[in-house]
Amino acid sequence: MKTIAFIPVREGSKSIPLKNIKLLCGKPLVCWSIEALENCPKVDEIVIATDSDKIWSTVKSYNYKKVTLYRRSAENACDTASTESVMLEYIYNVKIANDTIFMLVQATSPLTGATHFTEALRIYSENKYDSIITCVRNYRFFWNEDGTSINYDYMNRPRRQNFKGILMENGAFYINTVKNILSNGNRLSGNIGIYEMPEYTATEIDEPDDWIILENMMRRHVLSHQLLTSKPQIKLFLSDIDGVLTDGGMYYSESNDELKKFNTRDGMGFQLLREKGIKTGIITSEDTIIVKNRAKKLKIDYLYQGKRNGGKLAAALDICEKENISINEVAYIGDDINCFELLSAVGVSACPLDAMKSVKEIDGIYITKAKGGEGCVREFIENVILGNND
Repeated sequence: MKTIAFIPVREGSKSIPLKNIKLLCGKPLVCWSIEALENCPKVDEIVIATDSDKIWSTVKSYNYKKVTLYRRSAENACDTASTESVMLEYIYNVKIANDTIFMLVQATSPLTGATHFTEALRIYSENKYDSIITCVRNYRFFWNEDGTSINYDYMNRPRRQNFKGILMENGAFYINTVKNILSNGNRLSGNIGIYEMPEYTATEIDEPDDWIILENMMRRHVLSHQLLTSKPQIKLFLSDIDGVLTDGGMYYSESNDELKKFNTRDGMGFQLLREKGIKTGIITSEDTIIVKNRAKKLKIDYLYQGKRNGGKLAAALDICEKENISINEVAYIGDDINCFELLSAVGVSACPLDAMKSVKEIDGIYITKAKGGEGCVREFIENVILGNND
């Protein structure tokens, strides 16, 4: 039984012109869905149905292995045409077999990964459902216009951890058979199964503001995951101090002594690196006895203080020369603009959740779930560095 993934993309878009090939994190929007499907072993063919010469040539230029381009009619590419109309046009014109599994995929949901497609198709292969829809669980409280609550008792407002929420269609993809689609004229039919996706996949790209939100979500949930599997072996780990190993706060005693708060979990992270034979270092723009003492306690191999802006990259390159390694074999976590150059140069980069916006926008950077001083270094070490080097 063949499985076709069908992606309808048209040229006309009122809110974002040619949005389907507009660059999202450096790649045309539709390509994120295509590449996830290329990596899904259960998908045999990916059909891009478009009326646009620009979209056609853009997709064709990538030379994807599973992709077939289909020229949809102008009638089924207008503002009033339904998605079902182009699905049926394709099925009738190409004469697709009735038992073919037909998966409608929306290019406006680029956070959908190969794992999502694979898991949903596996569930569908168990023959429990006639069709499948994707949803996310929404934990918002909803109301009717007449002032009555829809999904909770306002007299007994539940806490989030005790609230089951409500399933919301996220529009990522739909699975059915060609036979069912022809019989019902709809992407869904019969006994409908729910494939629940992560909450972060709720956002679709329809308006310009969605683009900004999705780019940040892509960096956090897609690019950071790719980093886990595609980055080089790390031989040197470097960290900033303020805002990374500390919370960035400035504390002073009554005698005007400066104090810094460190997280013990981060300290264990450095020990784990030593046990794996990975060298460690601290590069910071500050120059204090506190940092020197902390570095000594953590048994840091290299400590460079008073390094600002370009000085941080120079310090890292100096260590690389001493260790006879390349900058691509270095991991670094920083949080502010004076870390930008070094973060952009190393093989693996990360920043805390509360890092500066410009830092969080560096391509491929891993954004930790923890803030500075709250174990972000340990998280980066365990989730990325050690996971990459195993």
